[in-house]
Amino acid sequence: MLSLIGLGLYDEKDLTIRGLEKAKNADKVYAEFYTSRWYGDVKKLEKMIEKEIEVVDRKDLEEDSNRIIEGARSKKIVVFVLGDPLVATTHTILLNDAKRVGVKTEVIHNASIYSAVGETGLHLYKFGRTVTIPFPEKIKSTDALADAIEQNMKMGLHALLLLDVISEKEKYMNPIEGVKILLGIKKRFFTEKTEIVVFARGGSGRPLIVYGRVKDLIKRDFGNPPFVIIIPGELHFTEKEYLECYRVGK
Repeated sequence: MLSLIGLGLYDEKDLTIRGLEKAKNADKVYAEFYTSRWYGDVKKLEKMIEKEIEVVDRKDLEEDSNRIIEGARSKKIVVFVLGDPLVATTHTILLNDAKRVGVKTEVIHNASIYSAVGETGLHLYKFGRTVTIPFPEKIKSTDALADAIEQNMKMGLHALLLLDVISEKEKYMNPIEGVKILLGIKKRFFTEKTEIVVFARGGSGRPLIVYGRVKDLIKRDFGNPPFVIIIPGELHFTEKEYLECYRVGK
């Protein structure tokens, strides 16, 4: 049996009771932390589940996933995943690979950024396509990024922009870096007058929510990661009222 268990957004205290019980009964436990910044402590998590945890990287869940899948043929294997297990495409592929060779699978869900952004007051059903802003050294063209954001804007939908992570270097893009990349796109759909939301450290119980024009936010210190940027679409009056509580500038 292969079980993917969500760790939630912030630290080991976000683990669900169902996930805790499943991990305690596992024969082997893995964990990946490369998709975002996690403020938990692996030693504390090991103490909670009474098991040692092997931390793996992206390669172990992609091209080298056979080791985990083969182990799940005869043993109870758990993989801890930040947020919700099925938010990252990699984990859907892992489940599919396991199913294809007859290994039973299950998923124990948890909070993800897709639900946490509701704290901004924006209606979740009005979000369009999610886009990742990559570090400049990882892309040759910003055309696809621009096209995806423009499609959301034309439909009046909120655009959730995830900021890139280079896990092996513990490098997390901050909102200022993300904004500067958007300002550098030749298509002028994004300017210093564009209103955006910066949402930081979702799930921590002490998130930062800031709303305003780019020019009023570009010199702010947003603290520690993780961050997302939201370009709001057409706002319902209740969304407007909520966001005004977090406005910076006039």
